[in-house]
Amino acid sequence: MLYLYIKAFHIIFFTSWFAGLFYLPRIYVNLAMAETPETYQHLLTMARKLYRFITPFMVITLLLGGVMLHLNSGLLSMGWLHIKLALVAVLVAYHLLCGSYLKKFTLQQNTQGHVFYRWFNEFPVIILFIVVILAVTKPF
Repeated sequence: MLYLYIKAFHIIFFTSWFAGLFYLPRIYVNLAMAETPETYQHLLTMARKLYRFITPFMVITLLLGGVMLHLNSGLLSMGWLHIKLALVAVLVAYHLLCGSYLKKFTLQQNTQGHVFYRWFNEFPVIILFIVVILAVTKPF
């Protein structure tokens, strides 16, 4: 029963983390297009608050996933989980890259245009599809 509660909270926190990962680059799109300093500062404040808000969700997601692996170490023998864990590592890198872009916006050193951030925003969607399909179907 404990395992199921941990799994439920893992799903809740990764969903919350993903919500932030979907929205943060959308703010970057608007930051890259901002026409006034006031708009830029407002969007930058939103981006900072969102990044600080979702970072603990990432950490909690990873910790709960680790606890689940500890409680059910047999999962480590399954091939699909290795792919999922690799994709989670990619998502952590994506999250940190979002932080790097935020720092560039903060220092007004962004060199990317709004189109770049529109495409950048699609990446976690693809990862989410793959991770959920792997976790549900456990193909190998």
